[in-house]
Amino acid sequence: QVQLIESGGGLVQAGGSLRLACHASGLSFTRLTMAWFRQGAGKERELIGRISRIGTNTVYVDSVKGRCTIYRDNAKSTVYLLLDDLTPEDTAAYYCAADVDVLWSSMTNTSRLAADYWGQGTQVTVSS
Repeated sequence: QVQLIESGGGLVQAGGSLRLACHASGLSFTRLTMAWFRQGAGKERELIGRISRIGTNTVYVDSVKGRCTIYRDNAKSTVYLLLDDLTPEDTAAYYCAADVDVLWSSMTNTSRLAADYWGQGTQVTVSS
């Protein structure tokens, strides 16, 4: 079993940035392809992006390209999400997710919304 614990949510001003962290335990972190999702109130869950097991590859959805960075520290078993130029539209619960022992080529489809494991989520509210 993999446990994922997100941190760093809260209230952020529009135009600001957010940095979320997700710590994984239960399996070797380098076996995990990590992802960040979000779900706004009354909206469907959407993928933000994924990062490969070693961290050399990332993929982002179009709506966050240019203002989003996902990176990981394998020594700390932690993946991070940086999101800049926040607007109230970025208000959502943010979730990290993990897939175990998967090929990166199968993870580049941004329409794929499934994952093996999920964190409990952290709320981010952007005030205007």
